[in-house]
Amino acid sequence: MKIISTEIKNKVLNSMMRLLDENRSSVLDANKKDLNLFEKDNQAMYDRLIVTNNKIDGMIGSIEKVMSQDDPVGKVISQQHLDNGLDICNKTAPFGTIMIIYESRPDVTIEAAVLAFKANNKILLKGGKEALYSNTILVKLWHKALEENGLSEAFIQQLTMNREETQEFLRNPTEKLDLIVPRGGERLISFVKEHAKCAVLVSGRGNNFLFVDKEADWEKSIKVIMNAKTEKISACNALDKILINSKIENYEQKLTDIYQLLNANGVETLVDTNVNTVLKDAQRIQDDAIWQEEFLAMKCCLGAVESLDEAVEKINDNSGGHSATIMTSNKNTALQFMEEVDCAAVYQNASTRFTDGGQMGVGAELAISTDKLHHRGPLGLKQLVTNKYYVFGDGQIRK
Repeated sequence: MKIISTEIKNKVLNSMMRLLDENRSSVLDANKKDLNLFEKDNQAMYDRLIVTNNKIDGMIGSIEKVMSQDDPVGKVISQQHLDNGLDICNKTAPFGTIMIIYESRPDVTIEAAVLAFKANNKILLKGGKEALYSNTILVKLWHKALEENGLSEAFIQQLTMNREETQEFLRNPTEKLDLIVPRGGERLISFVKEHAKCAVLVSGRGNNFLFVDKEADWEKSIKVIMNAKTEKISACNALDKILINSKIENYEQKLTDIYQLLNANGVETLVDTNVNTVLKDAQRIQDDAIWQEEFLAMKCCLGAVESLDEAVEKINDNSGGHSATIMTSNKNTALQFMEEVDCAAVYQNASTRFTDGGQMGVGAELAISTDKLHHRGPLGLKQLVTNKYYVFGDGQIRK
């Protein structure tokens, strides 16, 4: 694959920032068409679909941040000189072609493309039909930015295929695919993993847990719970499940307080059998499978456990591997929780809403990976490269 100079890449990004700013009204008009066609039965998806001037500012800001970052291609990872005279250099290299499948969020069309392009990859953007007009105008602007700088439109392509056509493309792609990132719910992820013939990096599923330890600061716990649950329900880093240590001081009163506060803020709260013995009027969980669901709604589950070990086991058995928080003043307890919970991001005394590339210092992100290969957590610019060994010799042969 031809390596583009950092200078040319940054010129493309500079052009794109200008074009986004100059074409705000066209982007907003296209988004309005999408919104008019969308049935508002899924509030979380509707919230993700909306484009405003502030969101356009955010898109421009994401491009600017990526433009300011070092080019991740061609960085030396390791070097060694062997006794046989070979010089070996391990360097970062582009993946090649990345395909991202996502739903509802036009800003992904900006963030995914800017990251893939700066890392010298081609990207195929398969957005949802609900954002067709928004994505189409944004890709047209990308093509104009590429054209202004003498580059092919092939670097950033939009795919408009239905489910059956997507399935066939995954099975028999018309060009070589090196990586697919499905960014969405469990059904989308399962669909892609079933049909794809290349590497798939799983992203998008949340179902995040928060555990209130017996040594937790209760006021901080309430603050963090309400932020994580209610600040943005459409985000994959929103909170869905709350576990409380039944040995915490004033356990019954604290259960009552948090339950009433959640309800007062419009959160439908389901409780397990243990909590139901205290909150007798609360809606009890009827099927334990709900502990594995991501809600993306003003809804949560509230359960009680007797120990840290029980909390860790419950989380590892049910979470999406995205984010988990422990509220405790005991650093040793926190460290044990963070070491044993199997999630991409683990927190002590902080909201799961921080699992985001911009908030974690990565900058723009392609997605939040819940896989362990090749990367876990926010997929930023540095994570969109692979590696290659350069071996320099002088006629050496292996004996």
